[in-house]
Amino acid sequence: MKKFTAETMPEVMKKVRAELGDDAVIINQRVVKQKKLLGLMSTKTFEVTAGIDDVELPVKQAKSKVSLPTEIVKSAKQAEEKADAQAEALRNELADVKAMLQGLTRQQQAVQYPAALTTVLAKLKKQELDEELITAIGDELFTHIEKKRVQATTESLQKEAAAILRKKLAHLPMGGFHESKKFIQLLGPTGVGKTTTIAKIAARTSLEQKKKVGFMTTDTYRIAAIEQLKTYAGLLQAPVEIIYSISDYEQATKNLARQDIVFVDTAGRNYKEKRHVEEITKLLNFHEQMETYVVLSSTMKQQDLCDVIDQFANIPYEKFIFTKLDETNSIGTIINLMVKYNKGLSYYASGQEVPEDIEEASLDRLIALLF
Repeated sequence: MKKFTAETMPEVMKKVRAELGDDAVIINQRVVKQKKLLGLMSTKTFEVTAGIDDVELPVKQAKSKVSLPTEIVKSAKQAEEKADAQAEALRNELADVKAMLQGLTRQQQAVQYPAALTTVLAKLKKQELDEELITAIGDELFTHIEKKRVQATTESLQKEAAAILRKKLAHLPMGGFHESKKFIQLLGPTGVGKTTTIAKIAARTSLEQKKKVGFMTTDTYRIAAIEQLKTYAGLLQAPVEIIYSISDYEQATKNLARQDIVFVDTAGRNYKEKRHVEEITKLLNFHEQMETYVVLSSTMKQQDLCDVIDQFANIPYEKFIFTKLDETNSIGTIINLMVKYNKGLSYYASGQEVPEDIEEASLDRLIALLF
């Protein structure tokens, strides 16, 4: 008899076959755990006791697979699965400990910050700016204080924090749609106010820029949505085309050829489900004359917004539109998503009045709103 050990059961059996051959008999098997790193982590090995009558059996004859009793194989598999689950739980616990230590370190750093700096960072936290972004701004502001060697005030540090944010966001596109684009399309989940937002932008385009506008809608799921768009279109004396299929879209494009700008309203769906995004891509033609925006509500939770945005990863767009700013006291989420997804900001809306309650976004105005 002899004991064989290895990290996995297949490796153990290879050793058994190599040394004792096909006639080996499995006498016992077990999983051995060994603790390491001051008892925080553990490793496992498989130990098999095997024996053979003829010790002179040539090693080269051991080629066929050793057959194990079913209960032993099942027991070994269960033990391995249990050990894997325990290892995963340990990894999660270590990750939690690491996050806690990082949080304590930041708290200790915050205690060492001057009062004026702490006030500015507290304001950013109240605006729900990401912790990582706040920490980066705090580090730069602290370095600024150390270099200047002067007594910093809340006002001076706030201006410096605004300059840091402006620099971080400077590469992102801001403002309204490109004049070279004829089709302006809005995508977004249900309830964010896409139809009202389209009406606001279209009204300004028609009344202020004196351009001929038209409308398309794919929102055939809600009769009220079509009637609402028709009401706005009637006030602007603009044509409306309803899209049920790609052929309808192609015909509508021809019918609206004489319009300067065509606004495309899409159905509000639960875009956390990928199939709804696929329906949109099949229904519309994303060509070079079309500019697409993703419309989101500033009152939604950031994780829910991320789930929606992730579904639009394969659709070409470069800017967000945020609605319902009048229903929230914090806009940090807007900046978080711009940084996370490297997208700009086109408009933000703050009410139901058409066309008053919408503003074309600018970087200076956005940062001013944050503070």
